[in-house]
Amino acid sequence: MDNSGKEKEAMQLMAEADKKVKASGSFLGGMFGGNHKVEDACEMYARAANMFKMAKNWSEAINCLNQAIDIYTDMGRFTIAAKHHITIAEVYESELVDIEKAIAHYEQAADYYKGEESNSSANKCLLKVGHYSAQLEQYPKAIEIYEQVAMSTMDNPLLKYNAKEYFFKASLCHFIVDELNAKLAIEKYEEMFPAFSDSRELKLLKKLLEAHEEQNSEAFTEAVKDFDSVSRLDQWLTTMLLRIKKTIQGDAGDLK
Repeated sequence: MDNSGKEKEAMQLMAEADKKVKASGSFLGGMFGGNHKVEDACEMYARAANMFKMAKNWSEAINCLNQAIDIYTDMGRFTIAAKHHITIAEVYESELVDIEKAIAHYEQAADYYKGEESNSSANKCLLKVGHYSAQLEQYPKAIEIYEQVAMSTMDNPLLKYNAKEYFFKASLCHFIVDELNAKLAIEKYEEMFPAFSDSRELKLLKKLLEAHEEQNSEAFTEAVKDFDSVSRLDQWLTTMLLRIKKTIQGDAGDLK
């Protein structure tokens, strides 16, 4: 089916869903299984949204998902509403590249998951919020999220390995804002989570703090290269490290 065919089918599904919602709101609809009609409508909106996505008609897709979200939240079905918020966030993230809006939808999804006690799903959404907040230089927000997620994972035997990564990310955000703050935060994290003390991440942070104090760009780059040769730095970490390095006097702003 070509794109116009998909759009046509999506429009029909949407019209059908709208009709069901209206019918369920009427007096008779309410008496005769109104809820059932509304659930059908939600499923139709979701199918229409998929069709619109396939046709790359992003705004109509988001519109359909928002309609379904409104109904699900009215019905108290927050888990499925959260899933739809994630779908919208992903469209903003990768198709429309509107990161602020993606953040807002990930936050809403996280709130709904928290309310339903689905903490690991909430944390996944929060990590997205932290990731993008730091990219947009909203460091206090990113720090708060990374600390929160680190604390909620450090007591879980299956997840505690991840906690050091989140404390590391929070430390880097602190470091960009203020070197002294970073030092204090790192001490606090070591106390809270002793496993952080033996980590390669912490050893790197200490070397970077030293290089920064001495305003030594070469030592900074060396420490980063050593770390990278064992565990590859991803795009986000590289960006944050470059931002810290730029605060060294006379720095060229690269990691070569």
